[in-house]
Amino acid sequence: MTDRRSKTGFATRRQFLTATAVTPVVARTGAALAQTPDPAALIRQDLERYIGFGEKRSGGAGDNACGDWMEQSLADLGFETQRQSFSAPFFEPRNCTLSAEGGEAHVWAQPIVVPTPPEGLTAPLVRVDAQGQTSHALSGAIALIDLAHARWSSMFWSGVADPVRAAFAAGARACVIITNGPSGKIIALNTDGRDPLYEAPIALLAPEDAAPFLAAAHRASSGRLTLTGVKGRRPAFNLMGRLDRGAGRWLVISTPRSGWFTCAGERGGGVAAFLHMARWATRHAPGHDLLFVCNSGHEYQYLGAEELLRDHAPPPEQTDFWLHLGANLAARDWHDSVGGLQPLPGTDSQRYLVVSPSLLPAARASFRGLAGLSAPYSSDELSAGELSNVLAAGYRNVAGVFGVHRYHHVREDDARCVSPDAVAETSFAFQRLLQEALR
Repeated sequence: MTDRRSKTGFATRRQFLTATAVTPVVARTGAALAQTPDPAALIRQDLERYIGFGEKRSGGAGDNACGDWMEQSLADLGFETQRQSFSAPFFEPRNCTLSAEGGEAHVWAQPIVVPTPPEGLTAPLVRVDAQGQTSHALSGAIALIDLAHARWSSMFWSGVADPVRAAFAAGARACVIITNGPSGKIIALNTDGRDPLYEAPIALLAPEDAAPFLAAAHRASSGRLTLTGVKGRRPAFNLMGRLDRGAGRWLVISTPRSGWFTCAGERGGGVAAFLHMARWATRHAPGHDLLFVCNSGHEYQYLGAEELLRDHAPPPEQTDFWLHLGANLAARDWHDSVGGLQPLPGTDSQRYLVVSPSLLPAARASFRGLAGLSAPYSSDELSAGELSNVLAAGYRNVAGVFGVHRYHHVREDDARCVSPDAVAETSFAFQRLLQEALR
């Protein structure tokens, strides 16, 4: 494998334009382009490849292998590739359980993990309802926080943050959060990637496992929370692919690749669309220099994106457009049926398209008929994910997609949760939007 990474380190924002001005570009030959397979078939292959890397927590084996593959894919298209390293937390669980009279269940140790003693932490279980009400004092207790039913995603959302903060303020020794959502499973929650949010253990419990512990809390019985394992920090990397044509105007396309589990519906569509847009832009955006960026660290409150924007992005005044391909680009819809969720051929409508105000008419036309995306929002009114970081950094001509599908942040977010045909359809719609935006 040819290593196209810079041999002299990573360019700073100040050095960006100088570095790209001398970057050698390797263009694909006409013969190679003539042999390019059907775009929809390539999108399917890329989606399957992404899913095949398994779990993709930042800096782990799946995340790193995915980054290697994407780097080679960009290099094969003639991009000069570069990595930006940063530090991400990790936790390898040994014993993560909640037990009480009547049952024991696996729990998810909420990162950045504050472990319990090896023997666990034993204390009264006290239920905290969705309105923050309790039937017993929280001082010295394990707070069993029974969230409202929602598609949860982050520790920073007020429906999670407020009861957790209140429980610790009232003297709770630990919190166990019941992540009530459409799957009945544990919903992993994004969090800060630098320091623990609280200096006490926090765990997540699947609603389908919660009944014996809610019963114990009703009786004012004790439970034992055990969170043990190996924790620390490890290297992760952002990936950048630059194609400098001497145009002096940049088109930037970004997507995260990391997440808590396999992330098929959450991230797979964005990665496949990202590679499709790279193939398209090398041939159909000749008036622009290209920067394709893929960050790790997403689950740690966009840790990788913050590092990238600070040091490696082109200046906003020299960037014509930034497209961010975020979560739930084309996740599958499901029937809520007796016996569990049943997959549907259609696409989950809880996805959101955000564009600069001037692009709203073009976005409505480009995404007509696509569930959720046919009603775009102005970037002056709505943003989420890494797109918020992009806007905060001063980039004004933007488009982005994000959402929370039924298996978002759930271990079962696998190949069943995404349709290759829907990913291709959505990728082609973004292609149409770019054609309009770059005119």
